[in-house]
Amino acid sequence: MAHTDTAPDAGSLRKNGSRAAGVAAGPRHRWWILAMVAMAQLMVTLDATIVNIALPSAQADLGFSDGNRTWIVTAYSLAFGSLLLLGGRIADLFGRKPAFLVGVAGFAGASALAGAATSFEMLVAGRALQGVFGALLAPTALSLLTTTFTDAKERAKAFGIYGAVAGSGAAVGLLLGGVLTEYLDWRWTLYVNLLLAAVPLIGGWILLKRTGRDRGAKLDVLGTLLVTGGLFGIVYGFANAEHDGWSAANSWGFLTVGTLLLAVFTWWQTKAAHPLLPLRVLLDRTRGASFISMLITSAGMFGVFLFLTYYLQLTLGFSAVETGLAFLPMVGSLMIAATLATSVLLLRVGPKIVVTLGMGLSVIGLIWLIRLDLNSAYAGDVLPGLVLLGIGMGLVLAPAMALATNAIAPQDAGVASAAVNTMQQIGGSIGTALLNTLAADAAATYLTGRDPADPVVQAQAALESYSTAYWWSAAFFAAGVLIALVVYRRGTPKMGGDTAPTVHM
Repeated sequence: MAHTDTAPDAGSLRKNGSRAAGVAAGPRHRWWILAMVAMAQLMVTLDATIVNIALPSAQADLGFSDGNRTWIVTAYSLAFGSLLLLGGRIADLFGRKPAFLVGVAGFAGASALAGAATSFEMLVAGRALQGVFGALLAPTALSLLTTTFTDAKERAKAFGIYGAVAGSGAAVGLLLGGVLTEYLDWRWTLYVNLLLAAVPLIGGWILLKRTGRDRGAKLDVLGTLLVTGGLFGIVYGFANAEHDGWSAANSWGFLTVGTLLLAVFTWWQTKAAHPLLPLRVLLDRTRGASFISMLITSAGMFGVFLFLTYYLQLTLGFSAVETGLAFLPMVGSLMIAATLATSVLLLRVGPKIVVTLGMGLSVIGLIWLIRLDLNSAYAGDVLPGLVLLGIGMGLVLAPAMALATNAIAPQDAGVASAAVNTMQQIGGSIGTALLNTLAADAAATYLTGRDPADPVVQAQAALESYSTAYWWSAAFFAAGVLIALVVYRRGTPKMGGDTAPTVHM
């Protein structure tokens, strides 16, 4: 039996006071829908990192240059980041079920195309198509969760699970990429999506019911062009800055144009009859704080995944699989913290305390990692910092995702979910470019006046670059502490419903 992807207002159910009424708070198979949505989100999230480990093998197989290697990653992030808001609005206008199914099927098909690549161009095309369909799938998946769970307690648990999956996807991608590359073939880092897509594709077809669309609603074409161009410029500019430096024309030029286009887009949203991103979605204080928290966490967490991966492999000599396994304690602590954050802490003490605590623990975890040297051991030196970071990010990610889409009108659920994913993508782009640049400068400064051919000097220069990245990541999270303290309201949020959020004092 198919079930709707919307649900009655949670507030009216609480007024009835009966558990029988509470059962009607969502589709009967809503927990199966959660499993299906979480699997789809995992597929999109892990693809941001799973291919990275396979790049040397793909390069040897297809024979492309080191300069072209970055396009395998950039093609995905460009398409994904620039089309997210359009994907979210398509889900709102044409229905979440068809958008979800098209997104899953398209992502799987693009993965198959990339996996079967016989040339560099074919691989890049497949990765770009993954980004296109991922931009439709990711916001649709989150909006399905938003409209399916409206009972406060169930919604808290659902967002805790979803936030844990979303937050750990990058680390899972590192592990899975290493295992598949080492024991099968680099192509399986892409083919694996065919297996992962089976559950959400079949489950979505059976469990979701197509809802009626608003025939009077129209797509904001000018707004779509402005925001797509703006986001493309921002993501592409940061990608260029990572490799060519900030002074390169194709770095600051694209960043400038992208920023201007986004400014014009913001102005246009106040004039458009059918705005792509209604400003009411962004201007709510709690929701705005959550968007900023997602941006900061996504920028800061790259100091962990990227540079700690370098440290484990290049300094401690871990294999790709061992590196992936080394991140599992962080994944486990993140999952536990994310679930507790939304199901217990958020409803008892509110986001001001929970998110602030998460940001603060992340700062401590990163400062711990700054202590690492050439003789550090994983268990005594790396592991404590990883666990602290996992707890910290779990306390931030799950509440921020839940509150960014909480109490949103159903017709705005898709675009609000897209805004969450956009903040993650832009934050990741900023973090990758900025931290790579700062780390490279730190290494170059250390090598000044020293023998760069000396292996010990090279190793110490690498450590200087890693510690610089950790310091700046810690600075991101420290800024997050201040923002969470200032912007989030006191008290606990009222979860669920389709009206503006309220806070219980």
